[in-house]
Amino acid sequence: MTGNRWLQMIAENPGHSAWYIERFRNMAAEGADLEGEARFIDTMIPRQARVLDAGCGPGRVGGPLARLGHTVVGVDIDPALIAAAERDHPGPTWLTADLATLDLPSMGIVEPFDAIVCAGNVMTFLDPDTRRLTVTRLAAHLATGGRLTVGFGSDRGYGFDEFVTDAENAGLTVELQLASWDLRPFHDAADFLVAVAALSESRSNSG
Repeated sequence: MTGNRWLQMIAENPGHSAWYIERFRNMAAEGADLEGEARFIDTMIPRQARVLDAGCGPGRVGGPLARLGHTVVGVDIDPALIAAAERDHPGPTWLTADLATLDLPSMGIVEPFDAIVCAGNVMTFLDPDTRRLTVTRLAAHLATGGRLTVGFGSDRGYGFDEFVTDAENAGLTVELQLASWDLRPFHDAADFLVAVAALSESRSNSG
């Protein structure tokens, strides 16, 4: 089935976004650690860096990064999730937009980003026909020396090798592959991929 899987879930169950928001609010209230991805990104970037949280949901990654002093822009296709991010994590710029057609300069955000993070299996919710285009659009928003970090699980219709190919076609080089956000080494049987990619040297020089 083609189409954006998240939007399909909302169409089938209009209360899905509200359930998702409350799920993470309850987990936070219970003391769950929801900031592992944010800590990972924070180790990669200088202080007061510019970070794009791509597919930000209700802000659980971008919010902590903003509290650490970074300038954060979060983008999600679901306006309900953006509204929750604005309520729960004031400070960053939260925007409703489709990653497959993302053009932040046209929305008044012209500075590129030191880091782009795409966590929470976002890539596997996209319309399969737009995955490569989405990686290309994200790459277009990277600053020279910036890195794109993507995390998603296997058995979700998007092979790890397929992502690497899409990244290469977007002018990126995958510099690091891990099996988890807590730095477990990647291996052939891994059921999760955290990939860190940077602009290829030729792309950086041309940009």
